[in-house]
Amino acid sequence: MSYILKPGQQVRTETSGMTCEVSKFLGGGGQGEVYAAVVGGKAVALKWYYPASATAEQRAALETLAAMGAPSPKFLWPSELASASSVSDYGYIMPLREARYRSIVDMMKRRIEPSFRALATAGLELAHSFLQLHARGLCYRDISFGNAFFDPHTGEVLICDNDNVTVDTRARGAVYGTPRFMAPEIVRGDAVPSAQTDLFSLSVLLFYMFMMHHPLEGKREAAIRCLDLPAMRKLYGTEPLFIFDPTDDANAPDATHQKNATIFWSIYPKFLRELFTKAFTEGLSDPQHGRVRESNWRAVMVRLRDSIIYCGHCKAENFYDADTLAATVSSRGQNAGACWSCKRQLSLPPRIRIARSEVMLNHDAHLFPHHVDDERRYDFGQALAEVTRHPTEPNVWGLKNLSRQTWSATTARGELKDVAPGRSVTLARGTRINFGRAEGEITF
Repeated sequence: MSYILKPGQQVRTETSGMTCEVSKFLGGGGQGEVYAAVVGGKAVALKWYYPASATAEQRAALETLAAMGAPSPKFLWPSELASASSVSDYGYIMPLREARYRSIVDMMKRRIEPSFRALATAGLELAHSFLQLHARGLCYRDISFGNAFFDPHTGEVLICDNDNVTVDTRARGAVYGTPRFMAPEIVRGDAVPSAQTDLFSLSVLLFYMFMMHHPLEGKREAAIRCLDLPAMRKLYGTEPLFIFDPTDDANAPDATHQKNATIFWSIYPKFLRELFTKAFTEGLSDPQHGRVRESNWRAVMVRLRDSIIYCGHCKAENFYDADTLAATVSSRGQNAGACWSCKRQLSLPPRIRIARSEVMLNHDAHLFPHHVDDERRYDFGQALAEVTRHPTEPNVWGLKNLSRQTWSATTARGELKDVAPGRSVTLARGTRINFGRAEGEITF
């Protein structure tokens, strides 16, 4: 196969004037090829455009993006352009993706099996990242499988192909999105990409990640013998219908060939299902006001992380769903329905209520700054507390203070004690913990 650049070939960065040496070919796409390279002793990625894509408009857009800088480190953002006298056209350098990050396509093809916690974290980071992008007045244009990578163990996210990002409402050009991810108004030809259409694409991507299926592909799609352009225009543009539409089951999942969606839909708690329902009912009929915002996705992903409980029999992750399981909880409050995996009875762990949050205190649970301080939103960089076992009494569990602040704890009997950094407070029903800016109560 013939590549544009060869290993060992050198190009020059246009702003800093540094030499960029090509290491190896990484992959190609519709616009160009991507290589591993080295600049000033640092490993980077180098994208080089095919002649048809190396337009003056693309160059101007890249110069604008490079000058603007990335919305966050989650974006593999163009840092500067590169060119060479020995080869035509131009390219740009960007951060190199670490090998631990895998494509969402890998998950769809079952090459990787992330935990529900990792998925919720990835959903949170995607929503937060696109919120940061949109807050700058930018539009991504092509949110889809191929443009997002995540660590299947931690859920950390990286977003690539940022050279197509443009100023919102000015997104006219060659890239209108990826089939199946484009908003219906784009499919119909009624609109161009915008922050509003990005919201629809983000919802589709999240639905794929959690349900392993497309939100509009139900019986109607299963009945199509030839999924040609007219059929796709109807399915995704002129007559879109959510597969779990609460008032119309004409496009419900086919029971034989579309089992994934039905199985996963039953696993997740009501609050997640409700947000997906809004995204693909109101979000279809009223794109301007009905789309689910990034901040809403962000909040529900945090709640999803906090609601995870483990089956005591098969260890599978389940979800505590207070909205639908209240009627099944016993008088002692220890039952939470049946495990989706082994079908045996679940038992609830201790949990802590802090303001509007309820966190399951599993053996591996942590509290983070966003749990105890509304001004510190969704920061997983440093845990403030962790569940820990008593060193000499293995049946006694506590919440260990990992922060630099001393907490104040009050037991159900009214006994008051300080919990210094490095110390723990026993997980006992009715104990209240004052974290400084918020207070939580332990329940069972």
